[in-house]
Amino acid sequence: MKRALFWFRRDLRAYDNAGLSAALASGARVHCAFVFDRDILDQLPDRCDRRVEFIWHSVRELAAQLAGLGGSLHVLHGRARDEIPALAERLQVDAVYCNRDYEPAAVERDDAVAARLGTRACAFHACKDQVIFERDEVLTQAGTPFTVFTPYRNAWMKRLCEARLEPWPIEEQRAALADTPAPAALPDLEALGFEAGNLLAIGVRPGSIGAQAGLADFLGRMAHYKLLRDFPGRKGVSYLSVHLRFGTLSIRELVRHAVADGSEGAQCWLSELIWRDFYFQILDHFPHAAQGAFRREYDALRFDQRPDLLEAWQQGRTGYPIVDAAMRQLLQTGFMHNRLRMVAASFLVKDLLVDWRLGEAWFARHLNDFDLAANNGGWQWAASTGCDAQPWFRIFNPLRQSEKFDPDGRFIRRYLPELARVPDRWLHAPWTMPPLEQQACGVHIPADYPAPVVDHAGARERALARYKAVRPA
Repeated sequence: MKRALFWFRRDLRAYDNAGLSAALASGARVHCAFVFDRDILDQLPDRCDRRVEFIWHSVRELAAQLAGLGGSLHVLHGRARDEIPALAERLQVDAVYCNRDYEPAAVERDDAVAARLGTRACAFHACKDQVIFERDEVLTQAGTPFTVFTPYRNAWMKRLCEARLEPWPIEEQRAALADTPAPAALPDLEALGFEAGNLLAIGVRPGSIGAQAGLADFLGRMAHYKLLRDFPGRKGVSYLSVHLRFGTLSIRELVRHAVADGSEGAQCWLSELIWRDFYFQILDHFPHAAQGAFRREYDALRFDQRPDLLEAWQQGRTGYPIVDAAMRQLLQTGFMHNRLRMVAASFLVKDLLVDWRLGEAWFARHLNDFDLAANNGGWQWAASTGCDAQPWFRIFNPLRQSEKFDPDGRFIRRYLPELARVPDRWLHAPWTMPPLEQQACGVHIPADYPAPVVDHAGARERALARYKAVRPA
């Protein structure tokens, strides 16, 4: 009987998994594997990384899922480009299956694995799983990639009726799973070179079980998503992004729910899911955007070399409470509310005039849900260097954003406890608080909380001048 190997990557679930289903339907006995890839892990700067912790717990749960279905999971620690071909040879498989990844480094890795497998006539099959539409499936009438979101969304919606949204089977295919015991147990975090952090303490539940619990919670709130999603002090967003990132949830399942609900909130959320597909296809068609400006003329944009301002932004010490609360949320939890991602990014680039790539790298280091396509797309949107970006002359006013989206200061006070006693009147701009008011609430500027590192009005004019100097005629 033929043998196959399914390689789990960013799809850590047994259910509704396109590539796993394809392997099981191939007529082969299917072995399963996951690699803690040293090409990725060895580049991480922090030994306490919540994402590695999330993956570890999710892989442990995945192994239990497969065991319950009659299979097993080989868990390896090494370079995936070496480990997968070696495992394929040891198991004498005829084909390796996986789900497609679109990041440039992942594409290069998969090409290398496919080439090595090919030397011993072992096939390599990559399936579409983490998006609804990929690559050339949604194009303009001229046959070119969309670079503006709204027409892409319209074309995406017109084609939705053609997309497969029903779950890929597993129960009826489970007999094809190979139950060969893995030669080694799941290595603990310490053996991988990492240590446990506060992931579980802050309420993040890894794995498919945690994903389904989070989805059930959000479905009860989805109708109000459009109304509440911009207010970080309210429970308005889905909090499912980390599960989408590591594939403990299927994108098809989320789209099914959004389409079936049909409420205004559900349609707004569906639009956000379409943004995800949009950024994937942008990165796939325009890989240069991973390193520089999508709109190449903005590579000439001049930024200041101000490590002091960058550090103040990173540590939440800019003197603008909404920005600082957002940055401290990131450091403490690995999560940042989407509205605040835009505010914080705009502030770094257009108030502090610091290179957007430095901010992108900081988010890449700390976000639990870090995804190259979405992170790069979001930063280039805020920096006005990307496709369908915020117009270069539109600059977020951090004070107005704070007053509008955290009017009662609920979010600011949670992450800036030193401002907890500041009255609402002064909370969004505490540097304007008279000395007697500072004394009354026990907060002295800048002793207890910094004064603004820049004046927004003056910074705005400097940013406009920089952009005018490089924008197309």
